[in-house]
Order: sequence, then structure tokens, then C-alpha cells
Amino acid sequence: MSQQAERDRLVEIRRDLHQRPEPAWREFYTTARIVEELERIGVDDLHVGRDAIAEEERMAVPDDEELAEWYEQAREAGADEETLQQLEGGYTGAVAVLDGENPEDGPTVGLRVDIDGLLRAESTDDDHAPVQEGFRSKHEGAMHACGHDAHATIGLGVIEAVKDSDFEGTLKVFFQPGEEMIAGGKSMAESDHLQDVDYLLAAHIGLDHPTGEVVAGLDGFLAVSHFRAEFEGEPSHAGGRPNEGENAVQAMATAVQNLYSIPRHEEGATRVNAGKVGGGTATNIIPEEAFVEGEVRGETTELKDYMKAKAERVIESAAEMHGCEVELTTNGEAPSAESDDALVSIVADVAGETGGVENVVERDELGGSEDATYLMRTVQQNGGKAAYVGVGTDHPGGHHTATFDVDEDSLPIGIDVLADAIRTIASERP
Repeated sequence: MSQQAERDRLVEIRRDLHQRPEPAWREFYTTARIVEELERIGVDDLHVGRDAIAEEERMAVPDDEELAEWYEQAREAGADEETLQQLEGGYTGAVAVLDGENPEDGPTVGLRVDIDGLLRAESTDDDHAPVQEGFRSKHEGAMHACGHDAHATIGLGVIEAVKDSDFEGTLKVFFQPGEEMIAGGKSMAESDHLQDVDYLLAAHIGLDHPTGEVVAGLDGFLAVSHFRAEFEGEPSHAGGRPNEGENAVQAMATAVQNLYSIPRHEEGATRVNAGKVGGGTATNIIPEEAFVEGEVRGETTELKDYMKAKAERVIESAAEMHGCEVELTTNGEAPSAESDDALVSIVADVAGETGGVENVVERDELGGSEDATYLMRTVQQNGGKAAYVGVGTDHPGGHHTATFDVDEDSLPIGIDVLADAIRTIASERP
């Protein structure tokens, strides 16, 4: 296949996925499309749905009604029925296993790519490339605004490139659901599939690095925990009997204000945010229900735990102060992680010799959170090594914005760098 034909095929896959973005545990069409491509490529083992994850470790799973709506939407879009049955109930994602030459003599190298979309609307502006080229999201209110359509495509391309090479060892590619809600990494990390992985690469496209630039090792992952607090008080007539009510909105508002008063910590950066609030039914009713959804972050997992403990204390105290009950749940969570020098060095060397790469940055700080850290830390705690690679792409809008898009010329660059790095890691065993 010519380089142009290969690029065209990658673009076709990426645009198909871009048109059908699906958020955490609703990646029915996406997983089925990935499985279709994996079967075309031909892998030695393929684990789908429940077989790909530790199902009891899923976080932020939607209710049955919402799952059913997205499931039916995928079916109507032409997703394979047999594959869909394996995913029913929100058990999405896949792990592909490829044996190279003499796999018993080589290491197991893993690659993690995420596959979910975001619950945000995509731009309808005429100058937005997906609008111009006819591949804008078909799911109103959902969008691939962070490049996970490109990530899935790169993962498929890496498998095919490694299969056609002299790779010695075993390659596992983890097509992970639920990253945007920090909801899927733990379930994949806790599966048996990661236990024999000696080396792991994770990858992300863009991150304000242009096409032709590769970051060999991203660090600075903030550990994160997402929470939801539901307050329950006592309703009453706001004019006639205001003294008989227990105001849930007042408890929620107190909690929000005091969350931002949590003391910072001398050991590193910490964050807190109340991102979504609601409650009440009418202006003349003391509200009996209210909620706040938010997050805490820390430069290290320990700092995140400090912020989480303080946040829980603030929320519980606010409820008690106003005579309310509160139920706290964790909707998603991820630790911090660091890229290992040995793998960063290999990726940097490989990228420097890869066509289309104009600049190699050895390390950079992400400054956000990512649940690939669960997989990275699992491999590292088992005695292996891990690194997080950035593949530059020109994106007209920032990540998570309505105008985000990727430069499709970066797809083959990402595939070449990652596939060559995987082969080199397997041969050098750093």
C-alpha cells in the first residue's frame, strides 16, 4: 500500500470515529469499529467488553436507560450485532494482543490509547474543517474535542505496523474507555491483561505542540478525584413557615464557599473546583434537595488525598451546620505518575530519526490529569517501566473546545514513532 493510500485509510477511520463520539461506558459504536479493524488486521488474541476490563472497578457508569439509548444509537449506525452483545450494559473497550517472532523470548510491550468523546457540542461554523469536509459529529451534544478519535486510529496503525515488522515479543494495545471522566483507567489497570506487561507507552495528540513535534516523556500529572455531594433537607413554605425548613441549597452554598478555603499544602500544588451545582424547585419553597459536583487535584497522589479528606470534611460540616444530610460519592479518580528515563530516551532517539518529525522535546509538563497513570503505575509497581508520549498536532481550537480538530498529517507520524519505539524497546530491553 502506498503512503498516500495508507494515510487515506487512516483518515477514513479517524473521520468515521469523529462523527460518532461516545462518552464513558457508551463507546459502543467506537469499540465495534475498532474490533472490525482489528479483525481485518488479524491479531493473535482479542479481548472485548467484560473480557477487557475489571468490571467491578468501573466508575461513573450511566444509568441503564442512558446506556440503552446509546446502545441502540450504535446499532442503528450499523455497529456489528455480535460485538454489541459483548458490550451491552456499558462494558466497552478492547485489548488486542499481537505475537511477534519468538514471543516467548521477548518482552511484553503495551500501548494505551483512549477512545471516548466528550459531552459538549461541536462547532457548526463553516470554517470548521469537520463541517467543511462533512464529518462533524452526528451526535448532538457530544464531540471528539480532545483527539481520542485520532488516538484510537493511531493504536490501530501501530498494531498493523508492528505486525509487518521483525518485532520480537508480545504487543498489547489497550483501547481504553472513559478517560474524560477519569472513569476507565482503573478498570483496565486492574484487569489481568496488564500483569505481564514489561514496558508501557501511553500517547496523546496535540497538547499545544504543533505537527512535527514529539514530546518523548510527559510528566506533571496531577492526581485527581471527582466527587458528587447530594444534600437532603426539609421542605417548607418560604413565606409562611420558613423556620420549619432545612435548606439544602444553603448547605450546598456553604460547602462551595468553604471548599475554596481549604488551606494549600507546602509540599506541592493543589487544586479544588466546584464545577456544577443545582437544587431547589421554586422560589417560595425551602429547597429539600441540592447537589454539587466538583474535583480536587494534587501534584502527588498524597496531596490529592489530603485535598479529598479536607473537601469531605467541609461538605459534611456544611450539611450538619444547616440540619441536612449529605451523601458523597467518588465519580472518578486517578493517581499521579512519572515517565521513566530509559523509555523517554528511546522515544527521543527514535523520534529524531522519524520522517516528518521536525523537533523533539525530551520532557514537558502536562499540568492536568490523566487516568493512564493507573496503567503506568501498575506496570512500574510490577517492576516494569512506563512513559507518556506527546504527538504534536496543529489544532485550531484548544482541547475541549467546540472548534478542536487535529491535523491528520500527524497520524502517520504518531504511528511511526510509537511503532519504532516499541520495536526498539523490545530489542534493547532497557
